[in-house]
Amino acid sequence: MTRLISWNVNGLRAAEKKGFLDFIAREQADFFCLQEVKAIEGQLPPTLREVPGYHFYINSAERKGYSGTAVYARNEPLSVAYGLGDDAFDSEGRTLILEYEDFVLYNIYYPNGSSRPERLQYKLDFYEVFHNHALNYLAAGKRIIVCGDFNTAHQEIDLARPKENETSSGFLPVERSFLDRFVASGFVDTFRQFESGGGFYSWWDMKTRARERNIGWRIDYFFVSQDLAPKLTGARLMMDEPGSDHCPVVLEIDL
Repeated sequence: MTRLISWNVNGLRAAEKKGFLDFIAREQADFFCLQEVKAIEGQLPPTLREVPGYHFYINSAERKGYSGTAVYARNEPLSVAYGLGDDAFDSEGRTLILEYEDFVLYNIYYPNGSSRPERLQYKLDFYEVFHNHALNYLAAGKRIIVCGDFNTAHQEIDLARPKENETSSGFLPVERSFLDRFVASGFVDTFRQFESGGGFYSWWDMKTRARERNIGWRIDYFFVSQDLAPKLTGARLMMDEPGSDHCPVVLEIDL
């Protein structure tokens, strides 16, 4: 069984101070896929760059202290792509793609569209570029795992207050329709293969202490291509894990 954990850590250096290395030692996953690492490699201490038993890859944003993705992988991939190959979207360090013989792993920190209309359009354009990229792999016969902070709740069940957020970025019809099309094109929301109920979230607003009341959003996902769906053995949210305004998302799969 292969175990993968995805987590928006809201700053990797901050996460280390909150016990991130203990988390790695305890969980012993085959992959730790991180978003919003907010650092370049040279800013990280050796304790984070050289975790025993793991290969470390980081894609940092050009803007300091912003965005960025990282992966700790037990097994070295055949190749690593730092971005989607589009300059308009690769400067923010949002994508790491690890290719193995049996599958391709996308770790992505999708843009947030809430700050202004231009960023919403940037988010939607990013979705399209990513989708086309993934479809090319799919057409080539590759099995695909996609994880990360999608910054969108897909269905009403995926957030605590859907009616109040119908006009909020992260739950806009145009954002949700992308996830509809993504699923229709051959991808499976792994968590929903094991849990059909509500009340399960991966992000909470810290300013309003929403986590204490579980007023959250499920915006962090593992999707797999349909050919991997029969190999799923587990998927869950680690809602009690502190250290960030997001919680870790877990996937277990026979690869």
